[in-house]
Amino acid sequence: MINNVVLVGRLGKDVDLRATANGTSVANASLGVPRSFTNGQGERETDWINLILWRKTAENFEKYTHKGSLVGIEGTLETRNYENQQGQRIYVTEVNVNKFTLLDSRNNQNNAGTATSSNQSVNYAGESQNAYTRQSSALSDDYVADISEEDLPF
Repeated sequence: MINNVVLVGRLGKDVDLRATANGTSVANASLGVPRSFTNGQGERETDWINLILWRKTAENFEKYTHKGSLVGIEGTLETRNYENQQGQRIYVTEVNVNKFTLLDSRNNQNNAGTATSSNQSVNYAGESQNAYTRQSSALSDDYVADISEEDLPF
C-alpha cells in the first residue's frame, strides 16, 4: 500500500507547539495550497491542509517557520474521528509530517529573526537523520510551477 503526501504551500498562522502528558512534542499547523485552476469567477481557491508534527520535527518546524512561510512537506495522510461534547461525531483528516523543507529565501527568514544571505533551502528531516541537510535552491519567493496537463505522465 502507498500513503505518501507531498505538498508545497504557505503557513496560514504560526505553529502551535505543545507537549503531551508524557512530554512528547507535538505541533499543529495549517498549510494553504493554492489550486492550479480558477473557479467560475476567475479566482484561485486555496485548500487549507491540517498538519501534525511530532517530536524533534515538531520542535524544528516551530523554531524555523512562521505565518506566511513557504514550506514543502512530506508525510502520510491520516484520518481519525471522535465524539465532541455535544455528542456529534467529528471527522478529522490531516497530514502527519515526516519531514519538511524551508523554501523561503534567507531574506524572508530574516523577518522571522533567523539567517541571512541568498536563496537557500534547508531540509529538516525527522529524528531518523542525525544531521540536517543543506541544499541550494534556485526557487524565488514568487516561484509558481507552470505545468500543463500534457506534461503529466498519467
